[in-house]
Amino acid sequence: MIKLLLKIFPTALLCIAFISVNLSFATDKKGCLTCHKYPGFVKYEKPDSFKVLHIDEEKQLASSHNKTDCKECHPKTVQIPHTDVTEVECTVKCHAEDKDKIDNIEPSYLTDYHKNERFAITRLDDETSCRVCHPLYPHSEHNKVRALLNMHTGFMLCEVCHIKKEHLEDFAYDWNDPEEFEYTGEPYGTHQKQEVKDKKTSSSVITRMLNILSDKETPDEDVKVKHLISRIAVYKVKGNEKSLFINTQDNAKAAEYLENEKSMGGSAKEKEMKFFHRDIAKKEISVACNDCHSPKGILDYPKLGFDKNRIQDLQYLNIKGLVTKYETFYIPNLFGPRE
Repeated sequence: MIKLLLKIFPTALLCIAFISVNLSFATDKKGCLTCHKYPGFVKYEKPDSFKVLHIDEEKQLASSHNKTDCKECHPKTVQIPHTDVTEVECTVKCHAEDKDKIDNIEPSYLTDYHKNERFAITRLDDETSCRVCHPLYPHSEHNKVRALLNMHTGFMLCEVCHIKKEHLEDFAYDWNDPEEFEYTGEPYGTHQKQEVKDKKTSSSVITRMLNILSDKETPDEDVKVKHLISRIAVYKVKGNEKSLFINTQDNAKAAEYLENEKSMGGSAKEKEMKFFHRDIAKKEISVACNDCHSPKGILDYPKLGFDKNRIQDLQYLNIKGLVTKYETFYIPNLFGPRE
């Protein structure tokens, strides 16, 4: 089968990347989960909100549409990046007889259909100066890769990709101290739960008297659960010691800049931007991907604790070729007649 495809498709390696991981999934004949399977896969729709694009394959396969191919609901989606043609159309193939009923369904029902299959971080206690100006999911400009880049929020700090390495004499990559976070769906990444006990306080005399007179034992503490996540970070190394390399010293100055930004002239803004980004490197997408996702990448995956299978996945990431080689990729129709 693979040899035959190699003869048919000049871009066979990329096509095989779509096929090899998805043959077992009835709902994913077009390889949609090659991208959408990643938690934290999001894009901004408005300055203050984002849309979660992640689809959990196990939950999708357990749903009532578990044998429905994605293309049957999203028939106009034929290229990557998607260009405003991802609307749900239920009556093209499956529900033609129910068109009148479906046309009267609240639109939000269809747009929220995958709500229970989406995992993403909604709040993260990130203390770096980056977060003073930049949102939780900072990549919004490049519609081809913004969601792919944003999913890295749950796995690493900004400095891993964007720090100017020449500013560090010696450095290493390691997990940072856990940060508290909130999420939608289910937690992912290096997640852990922590129970925090607080002494109960009540101003009600009656409540305290009832507790004393009651035969039942009542806990005198409230138990709250905190969710924590650890992400890969850059550390400065000096001898046997290492220290986390993040910028927190500019937080106050960055907050002041935001307050005065609208009243500042162009040259003053440019000067401030250069100051805040003095240690920051911008990279081409292909360079950024290959920095980590290759056998000679900057991250020592075994040392970071990844197992062999995950290391293989990370070093030879299927989606990398799509990101680095194509401006627009047309989804191949490999599993049936052309529509």
